[in-house]
Amino acid sequence: MAKQIINTPKAPSASASGPYPYSQAVKAAGLVFVSGQGPIDPATGTVVGETIQDQTRQALRNVDAILRASGTYMDKVVSATFILQYSEDFAGMNEEWVRWFPIDPPARQGARHPLAVEGLRISIAVVAEA
Repeated sequence: MAKQIINTPKAPSASASGPYPYSQAVKAAGLVFVSGQGPIDPATGTVVGETIQDQTRQALRNVDAILRASGTYMDKVVSATFILQYSEDFAGMNEEWVRWFPIDPPARQGARHPLAVEGLRISIAVVAEA
């Protein structure tokens, strides 16, 4: 399978987060690699939500839209990486996370790191089966 670039208007474009050169996702080797998605409204380009639960929900909506555009779904996610602006948001992030992955959740790693977009508290990247 040749590398395929995935883009959908149902998720924020790379330009919505700034002038960064990346694809929403790349489909290759039977997998879909979704770039880190923040809680950005794809229609307006603005950060959605003030709570970590709201921001996690929007980030996962963006991931879901990209996976669907690539022909796969959230239940095919095998690995996820999240970055939190604030370590105290971990519990609230998990509250929303379990709604999206109620059974057989993906492998996961996380980190706390300053995020470049004002108001952004979380970014989520995933790898899913194609």
